[in-house]
Amino acid sequence: MITGILKEIKTEEYRVSMTPAGVEIMKDNGHTLLVEKNAGVGSGFDDKAYVAAGAEIVRTAKEIYHRSDMVMHVKEPQPSEYDLIRKDQIVFTFFHLAANEALTRAMIKSKSIDIAYETIQRADGSLPLLIPMSEVAGRMAIQEGAKYLEMEYGGEGVLLGGVPGVEPATVLVIGAGTVGTQAARMACGLGARVYVIDSCLHRLRYLNDVMPQNCFTLISSPATIRRLIREADLIVGSVLIPGAKAPKLVTRDMLKTMKKGAVLVDVAIDQGGCFETSRVTTHRDPIYTIDGIIHYCVGNMPGAVAKTSTLALTNSTLPYAVEIANKGWKRAMKENLEIRKGANVINGQVTFKGVADAFGLILASVDKLL
Repeated sequence: MITGILKEIKTEEYRVSMTPAGVEIMKDNGHTLLVEKNAGVGSGFDDKAYVAAGAEIVRTAKEIYHRSDMVMHVKEPQPSEYDLIRKDQIVFTFFHLAANEALTRAMIKSKSIDIAYETIQRADGSLPLLIPMSEVAGRMAIQEGAKYLEMEYGGEGVLLGGVPGVEPATVLVIGAGTVGTQAARMACGLGARVYVIDSCLHRLRYLNDVMPQNCFTLISSPATIRRLIREADLIVGSVLIPGAKAPKLVTRDMLKTMKKGAVLVDVAIDQGGCFETSRVTTHRDPIYTIDGIIHYCVGNMPGAVAKTSTLALTNSTLPYAVEIANKGWKRAMKENLEIRKGANVINGQVTFKGVADAFGLILASVDKLL
């Protein structure tokens, strides 16, 4: 199978969907790899490294799309790429379609085979291709939140861990999945007082066992959120419903009860955000303020630490890319339920319930299409 590795064109996105080491493994499986010129530079991989691994360097994205049976991205296709995607072409990337109707309709129109990293799911419910980026984003949420609490950015001027004689900051983490766990671990390590809330008591019991004494777990409820946001200096939103829009758990009215200069970090922004006042920002212009509350809602947080993120992502995506290339998408989905769950749009038909529900579209059965 001819597989194309595209250069990322989303604002300040430095990751690449495959490392030279990944190219070598794909080549060893008998596949042809096309890599767009300078695709890996932002992650520390130059074109010579890809050529040494057996790839052909291609000058334009247009040529990649024209020649490839499968194309791989990190982020979703951008509007300039919509018309380049061909019927029956496999597009393997992060899509987050439920938060983007224009992209969803473009993929339907293209009649391509759209397999989303974020909805590939194991039997235990885990999301193996989302986990590494969630680990990065969870840790970054605290790093960025701590920075924007500084007065230079309009923050309230609080150090997360405090100092002897001065109490630490309070951090509220909404959602106890991978992002929330990593965020809580980082915040605890810096010495903050950390509250983690979630609707799953089983998950909270686990965190209660493994987290340090400055981490407190609570069952999530609107009343608990209303109480804790009044105390919080930093709030991390990390709620995930795989493939569907995130619920709005912090409303505009709640902002008025918060400390002025507190910071909201919405890691769920790729799925529409879990704060009512969230809107997508970029690394170049990462924050805005509403009612005195700083919002950080960067849609591709791991892109800022591209070297770490690219290596972590390829470690997870490569086995699936190899299987899809070896077997073709139909056989791969028939034989691997995890890949089948990644199907979001197939030949113009929406096959993932969260996407269909988001825009009132007809849901097609993956099994029937196979």
